[in-house]
Amino acid sequence: MRLLLVEDDPVLGPKLQDALNRAGYATDLSVDGVDAEAMGDIEPYDLIVLDLGLPGMPGLDVLSNWRERDNLTPVIILTARDAWEDKVAGFKAGADDYLAKPFQIEELLVRINAVLRRYAGLKPGSLTYGDLSLDESGQRVKLSNGETYSLTGTEFKLLRYFMLNPGKLLSKTTLTEHVYQLDSDKDSNVIEVYINRLRQKLGQEFIQTRRGQGYIFGREAQ
Repeated sequence: MRLLLVEDDPVLGPKLQDALNRAGYATDLSVDGVDAEAMGDIEPYDLIVLDLGLPGMPGLDVLSNWRERDNLTPVIILTARDAWEDKVAGFKAGADDYLAKPFQIEELLVRINAVLRRYAGLKPGSLTYGDLSLDESGQRVKLSNGETYSLTGTEFKLLRYFMLNPGKLLSKTTLTEHVYQLDSDKDSNVIEVYINRLRQKLGQEFIQTRRGQGYIFGREAQ
């Protein structure tokens, strides 16, 4: 899953970006409201973590502009202001969740997972599909026979995106856009390598190829 983190604090921003990357999210960092607004409109983010006190343009204005243009990417607001009026203003502007500073990264991760599940129409809690269970904190997958496989960073990002989008036809371009950061070398042909590795661990039946179109995750795709 690909995230946009908008945070101008020179210490907190990179620290959060590193923590989110280690948690298996491809995270781009913006430190300016104007740049963040453009990035949020151009890039296909799965979720945006947005600070309110930004140079260039306040976070609430950025969010309001996105929503006015029907940019419905889920947004979690970060702010040092914890008054109920500020929370109400954030939700009225179109926020999906609100987290007051200071906070623990574990709480942010839980909120990100909850919002992503809600947007995918899935139940809260562990990410499962059929007999597969994804351990997101340990970046491992457990099969129905009890076997557990550790996943590389890219394998984990790819499998999580598949499990959040079961039954959907996903092109290599779409998969590449959602598992790599903005400044990464996005070679869509490499996706095939990681899909083959996942098939070796999960079984061939979970990821079906649609020649010239992409891939579908799920046994019913056969």
